[in-house]
Amino acid sequence: MSKGIVLLAAGGTGGHVFPAEALAYKLRDRGYSVHLVTDSRAERYAGKFPADEIHVVPSATIGSKSPVAVTRSLWTLWSGMRAAKKLIARLKPVVVVGFGGYPTVPPLMAATRLGVPAMIHEQNAVMGRANKALASRVQAIAGGFLPEGGGQFPDKTVTTGNPVRPAIIEAAKVPYSSSNPGEPFNLVVFGGSQGAQYFSKAMPTAISLLEDGLRDRLRITQQVRPEDMGMMSTCVAQLKMAADTAPFFTDMAERLAAAHLVICRSGASTVSEISVIGRPAILVPYPHALDHDQAANAAALAATGGAKVIPQAELSPEKIASILTHVMNDPEKLARMAAAAKQAGKPDAANLLADMVEAIAARRTIAEFKGKRA
Repeated sequence: MSKGIVLLAAGGTGGHVFPAEALAYKLRDRGYSVHLVTDSRAERYAGKFPADEIHVVPSATIGSKSPVAVTRSLWTLWSGMRAAKKLIARLKPVVVVGFGGYPTVPPLMAATRLGVPAMIHEQNAVMGRANKALASRVQAIAGGFLPEGGGQFPDKTVTTGNPVRPAIIEAAKVPYSSSNPGEPFNLVVFGGSQGAQYFSKAMPTAISLLEDGLRDRLRITQQVRPEDMGMMSTCVAQLKMAADTAPFFTDMAERLAAAHLVICRSGASTVSEISVIGRPAILVPYPHALDHDQAANAAALAATGGAKVIPQAELSPEKIASILTHVMNDPEKLARMAAAAKQAGKPDAANLLADMVEAIAARRTIAEFKGKRA
């Protein structure tokens, strides 16, 4: 018999959906029914999401200064709130948990108005706008990189780390294996759930600058946006690269486990997954992030020695080629970075977050929860 329904709310990007998915597995193992509220963007992730049911409620972000656009967004949010209230009244969840992104706002606002226990999980080192809007209303805040007892709401903030998917936990069992000079070198390049046009342009040029012996060693997995696939396919053919390119890899956990080096953006889920598996990385924060959250995430891993952070403006194809030349000839350095990244990982984050969810569902205070943890 189910202990009750837990309603998870997440924006439709991998960075929001993946941690929610990891928590969902843990909650189902503990006897809860799980429902997900998200938006249509999450369809490519939600197919494997362990939810009894997936719901879509109207939502919008207020990103425009146009009075007409703002009015339209406010109307959509109001409609979403009404829909979320009806959904919560029907499901009667024991707790509602938000993972950020504007689709979380209506269900979390509705929950707090209806007196249903609610909490949020912030994946990044800097709190996003949706979670900022909700933080004062919820009973608890779990943080992937937020400092324990820090920020604007120290009394209800707990650093849990970011939950990672079961596939990542499995991949973490694979020890890092160095690639010695002359041996194949597995390079994984990706830009988060939306891909990264910059990597599609920079990587082929960088690889063309490598010496033949190094280029022949490379085995590349690169996530490429659909609109860039034609360009990348041409470059792969011209350079005779040993490369797998696709807009999305369903087996990315296994590919990360086999990687000797990762070059990627520094979204919270990405940084957490790399550290749990324990792989050396070159992190290139998305330069247009509103809150510079990716730079803060990257800095947290770089501080442990598990990654090197390079701003996109400073990462020319020539620099990428230079970095690859250096690290492909220095497997010991990469092994040290891999060990440092693994040390920083929080593989038990999903269990800790599930503990926190159960505490809030039981209407215990964060002080009580922290006391039991101690």
